[in-house]
Amino acid sequence: MKNKFVAKIKNIFSNTHFGFFLILIILVVISFFIAPEFFGDEVFNEIKEEIKEIKKVSSAPALLPLDTVAYDKKLNELANNPPDPIVYETIKTVVKDPKTGKSITKTEKIPLSPQPVKTHLWPVKTVYPNAGAILPFNRIIAYYGNLYSTKMGVLGEYLEAEMFQRLEAEVKKWELADPSTPVIPALHYIAVVAQAGAGQDGKYRARMPSSEIDKVIKMAEKIGAIVFLDIQVGFSNLQTEVPLLEKYLKLPNVHLGVDPEFSMKNGIRPGKIVGTYDATDINFAANYLAKIVQENNLTPKILVVHRYTQKMVTNYKEIKPLPGVQIIMHMDGWGGAAKKIGTYKNFIYPEPVQFTGFKLFYKNDILTPGTTLMTPDDLLKLNPRPIYIQYQ
Repeated sequence: MKNKFVAKIKNIFSNTHFGFFLILIILVVISFFIAPEFFGDEVFNEIKEEIKEIKKVSSAPALLPLDTVAYDKKLNELANNPPDPIVYETIKTVVKDPKTGKSITKTEKIPLSPQPVKTHLWPVKTVYPNAGAILPFNRIIAYYGNLYSTKMGVLGEYLEAEMFQRLEAEVKKWELADPSTPVIPALHYIAVVAQAGAGQDGKYRARMPSSEIDKVIKMAEKIGAIVFLDIQVGFSNLQTEVPLLEKYLKLPNVHLGVDPEFSMKNGIRPGKIVGTYDATDINFAANYLAKIVQENNLTPKILVVHRYTQKMVTNYKEIKPLPGVQIIMHMDGWGGAAKKIGTYKNFIYPEPVQFTGFKLFYKNDILTPGTTLMTPDDLLKLNPRPIYIQYQ
């Protein structure tokens, strides 16, 4: 009975504007005196927590409407298209040579007027985002990994304090390289990890316990970072795995990553070949996030899709960004700079969706003697410029 009462109170709080806050408090107080048997310390404490959450939301600054002019300007800046070449026309005129009196043909090139406009793949024209969208006005610098492993990325390789210091150093590099774009730090945590073994249900993936996800969220709070929960489905699918993370995705600072590399639709276990997602899979994730955004009155979520081969993502033209979900196609390949740039040009640039990302591997990118890790200045020369940078 008590649980039902608390649930009703929660429902009222979560669906009521703060304008009715005092009325709700009065109702709760009256209920306390009329039916005190429904109230114990546990119930009272839960209600207090819900009130705190309402206060938090109500005290947040009001979101300004999206400045579409500034948005379009920023997209053009990110596109980083080279100047269109000047097109000339050849003009021939017949004139008399003043010395000989003979007719001669004079040829000259003059710029066409008006100049033809070249069509570029970037920026992508999609729906405008809802107010409060992170992109494209900010760049995200993320540390990737899993707390159980020192080999899956820097997020699990170093102790918390050192990891924070290293991430802060990368953030400062980007702030210096591109002062016009504020930087938001992020922790990109692999919440569902592909496995070499089938596991009890034969799905070749392991779901991380809530206690581990909670650790990452608390870590992020310490440095004002956002969180990405990444999914490697193995023999499972996004339709099964994404809903299991809903309680976290309802948090305003938690976003989603999906990794086609470990989506094994052909029955071959993860790690043997590269997996794949179709636009239908990615649209499912986007629509699911959009529903969470709408139902919980959140600012837009970000969906990161890893990619470094052609077949990792099929039917890209059918992928649909939404006002409540911003999609990043993330170049996830490793190697020297030339190889990475080639992957970006071959698989990210020619199949535009909305925004792009770029991964840097502290170890795998410099395996070849004489190679160095790409710098912010290197990445800012790309067309388009990535707005999400992930370090592993």
